[in-house]
Amino acid sequence: MRAMRLRRVGQPLVLEEVPRPQPGPGEVLVRVLACGVCRTDLHVVDGELTEPKLPLVPGHEIVGRVDAPGEGVSGFETGDLVGVPWLGWTCGDCDHCRAGRENLCVRAEFTGYTRNGGYAEFTVADARYCFPVSGYSPEAAAPLLCAGLIGYRSWRMAGGEEPRRLGIYGFGAAAHILAQVAVAKGQELYAFTRPGDTQAQDFARRLGAVWAGGADETPPCPLDAAILFAPVGELVPTALSHVRPGGRVVSGGIHMSDIPSFPYRLLWEERSIHSVANLTRRDGEEFLALAPTVPVETETRAYPLAQANQALDDLRHGRFTGAAVLIP
Repeated sequence: MRAMRLRRVGQPLVLEEVPRPQPGPGEVLVRVLACGVCRTDLHVVDGELTEPKLPLVPGHEIVGRVDAPGEGVSGFETGDLVGVPWLGWTCGDCDHCRAGRENLCVRAEFTGYTRNGGYAEFTVADARYCFPVSGYSPEAAAPLLCAGLIGYRSWRMAGGEEPRRLGIYGFGAAAHILAQVAVAKGQELYAFTRPGDTQAQDFARRLGAVWAGGADETPPCPLDAAILFAPVGELVPTALSHVRPGGRVVSGGIHMSDIPSFPYRLLWEERSIHSVANLTRRDGEEFLALAPTVPVETETRAYPLAQANQALDDLRHGRFTGAAVLIP
């Protein structure tokens, strides 16, 4: 089969012919129909996430059809359309797993990082961490598997429907999905983009934002909560300065540049900072049931598998709105 593989951190992916993987007990072989290109993939390729399995097939926003279930798999049959997310395996035995916090499993494995992912024609996934997909084409569904799921978990950590005024910093794949959920729930959405990025600001307004401006601008009123998808540490104190007393700032990224020091007065009055790590199966089940009812519509740009490096570079430089998706 064809696969785009990372052989050395910091170097372009290489298109190779590799053996088709075989599913082990509890796993399914998935024929990949679409795989989203996520900013986490950039963190892996660029070495900001420091422990990838090499050589590695990246990609963790996978949608495909079950080609062959492994021994002991129940609930999935050949031909079923499934999604495979970032969290690829957990032990089920550690304190976190037993407490329902499997996203913090001490031995967790991650799709497209410590397990081969979806920048390929086939991949193998733990059936426990596959979700049925319905109501979407594979291309449209792919961004839901990380941008959607991490966005949803970030939104829950920010208070879910409770905040009336919600700010989102970094208006990319996750933000354009979450914006639709927030607006559908009656929240006022304030979008912060790269300074001068009028295309992204217009996109945010088209999705229902009541205000859109650069991350260097001040919103017209205090926010009840803010979510950061841009991996820019300097935005943490900025967001704190924009939320009201008792407000929460949530960082939805897996990697962020260093947060500069800031005066205690920004944190005082019971403001808080919260990070989001990975996802749980509950997040997947809830969000994939919610998305079609909104309905969330993803805006995508499709690339053939061999153009994965171009897709990553376009993402790095913000050359599109919405989400990039590889089509093997």
